Amino acid sequence: MKTLNKPCLHWGLFWSLSLTILPIQAQENWPQFRGAESRGLGTGKDLPLTWSETENVRWKAEIPGSGWSSPIVWDHRVFLTTVENEGVTETPKKGLYFGGERKNLPKTVHRWKVLCLDFDTGQILWDDEVGIGIPRSTIHLKNTFASETPVTDGERVYFMFGNLGIFCYDLKGTLLWQKMLPARKTRCGWGTAASPVLHENRLYVINDNQETSRLTAYNAVTGEEVWKVDRDEKSNWGTPYIWNHSGRTEIVTPGTGKTRSYDLNGRLLWEMAGMSTIVIPTPFSEFGLLYISSGYVGDKTQPVYAVRSGATGDITLESGERQNQYIAWSQKKAAPYNTSPLIYGDQFYVLWDRGFLSCRNGRTGEEIYEKQRIRSGKGTAFTASPWAYRDRIFCLSEDGDTFVFQAGKEYKLLHVNALNEMAMATPAIVRDSLIIRTQHHLFRISENND
Repeated sequence: MKTLNKPCLHWGLFWSLSLTILPIQAQENWPQFRGAESRGLGTGKDLPLTWSETENVRWKAEIPGSGWSSPIVWDHRVFLTTVENEGVTETPKKGLYFGGERKNLPKTVHRWKVLCLDFDTGQILWDDEVGIGIPRSTIHLKNTFASETPVTDGERVYFMFGNLGIFCYDLKGTLLWQKMLPARKTRCGWGTAASPVLHENRLYVINDNQETSRLTAYNAVTGEEVWKVDRDEKSNWGTPYIWNHSGRTEIVTPGTGKTRSYDLNGRLLWEMAGMSTIVIPTPFSEFGLLYISSGYVGDKTQPVYAVRSGATGDITLESGERQNQYIAWSQKKAAPYNTSPLIYGDQFYVLWDRGFLSCRNGRTGEEIYEKQRIRSGKGTAFTASPWAYRDRIFCLSEDGDTFVFQAGKEYKLLHVNALNEMAMATPAIVRDSLIIRTQHHLFRISENND
């Protein structure tokens, strides 16, 4: 491990039980993908509305290597992962994902790295190399070997690289334990992306692949395996969701075959078929409902489901049904492919990968406005999930442009913030700042420079 005291020249790419978020205060930490509740919502009156390559940039850190995992933040530390290739890494193409399969294994040495940056300055506080060698699996051109977002409980931080391992550190950079993972074949060799999640000193990891799919619970302190359940699933890329509600706590796992929910001991609670043939978005909850979606662009069915708590058994809708005892509402063709939907106020927003935004009533599923093309006359692609704060909806394109919309029932584009660099990672929102990862840099955006 190396400790550095120079400006950040490296880059890298989720949950606190004690985190309190008040309506007028900014959240102090961003511990996992899309934040503590997996919802992508920021709080605080000073979060930035406008920025550019130079405007409202508190710091900009150059990060070598490749990775589309999101940054997470605890206290004054930003955690990232990256993989450096000693050879030449093919530049990903913007737009659709067709034709991105790479069937042959890489032939060059790669270095898997974890990093911790100073939130105030962007300098590296510590970094470590957790693996070196030739990758044992392939990835899609637009994927990376560092696409799983870390997660922290404020005492330890957990980094995961699919087909390599899980690595637990304390916040000062000491390796506490590691668990090496076997390399498994994924659909079309696309690689892995589902991030780990934490709950009450257990780390939950889902690994759906073409060989042996399972959900595993680890002791978060020691790394010891607590339980595992085999899953009748092939490759999926959706991150699990810990659903806390009045009745119980559930581990919700989106899946192509079935979406399943387990209790904290790995016992199946309920399951539901009817997803699209590729599942990526992360579930989340609001209004006492659980929102599940999958929208592969090649399918006729791209469903969104709003599930009530207390479900048991098979809750799959019968042919022609849109709701039942446990499904409050559903829409057969309303889900995004890569991005996760967003609820802000009463509205349910969907950012479509091909450059559209739509809005529904989050409680009923009723359409408020249909798909609206975000940029007319020019193809614009989106992979990062949208986020919201200060009555705005933010959508970061693969071009590095953030389209800022007025929140509410009217489609209204306010302005565009350009960074002019490819971006596919979902930002972190903490205190007065937005942490955005682009292809080669990490930005801290802030209107407050005090």
